[in-house]
Amino acid sequence: MGSDNILLFLAVFLGGISVYFFVSAFIQSNKDKQQLSWANNDEPEKSKNPIINMSRPLVHQFTLQHALKVKSASYRKKVSRYIMVGGLSAELNEDEFIGLQILWGVMFPLFIALMDFALQLGFPIVFIIALIPFGFYLPIMHAMGEKTKRESSVRADLPFFIDLLALSVEAGLEFFSAVQKLIDKSKGTDSVLAAELSIVIHETQMGSSREEALRKMVGRLDMSEITSFVAVILDAQASGAPISRVLKEQSEQIRLERFMRAEKAGEKATQTIMIPIMVCIVPAVFIMVLGPVALGMMY
Repeated sequence: MGSDNILLFLAVFLGGISVYFFVSAFIQSNKDKQQLSWANNDEPEKSKNPIINMSRPLVHQFTLQHALKVKSASYRKKVSRYIMVGGLSAELNEDEFIGLQILWGVMFPLFIALMDFALQLGFPIVFIIALIPFGFYLPIMHAMGEKTKRESSVRADLPFFIDLLALSVEAGLEFFSAVQKLIDKSKGTDSVLAAELSIVIHETQMGSSREEALRKMVGRLDMSEITSFVAVILDAQASGAPISRVLKEQSEQIRLERFMRAEKAGEKATQTIMIPIMVCIVPAVFIMVLGPVALGMMY
């Protein structure tokens, strides 16, 4: 690719950036039309992913109208599931999620193909085709990455929360009152578990039953530990068993499972470390030991 082509490509790229900022400014100028909606706290939160933040104006301007035409109930259910388990309900909805898939899975590869054809950049056709599934799965990868982070946070906090709940219940507090105390103590932290429990309290205050609110939390987190924890709590409330004893047993079980996971991770690390040893260290040792012998035999 010659210098002239590079300059032309940079000019087109800068033109694209200019169009992006123009579109962003145009969309931002329409905030007054959505004043009532934003006053009701419907403004989406800023995403932790800078690609999504950059893509949101383009999605609203170019691909959202196409996303609205996707009427498949089963596919929208899958998208809703990705958003729920990733904790993205405050920053994305189903239409924006599908719009992101269209933007990065269709429009971006098409743009690259047009640039390659116009400027003779020499991109392999395989590379352009590979951009389609990558762009399509980009929002899904973001959701799964956030799900993994949420699971790590919940697994770290769950034994501590259960111990405090057991102590609070033994001190005479009702279970949901103890949960509210924990939520108050966790304000100002990034605890995912505290945030989910606050949603449970809010739903019960809005009229949902306790069982329904807890089962919704199980669906949002999609973790075996939370499923077991909620099942034990609901069974204890139904049978009249002491919740404090049940919570202590659950805490011991969760700590045992965490210890077993740590053991498995240690065994896996021991096996994995053999790869760099065999590839890097063992050949170097053989060269140092057998190199002089080989040179002596040769000369």
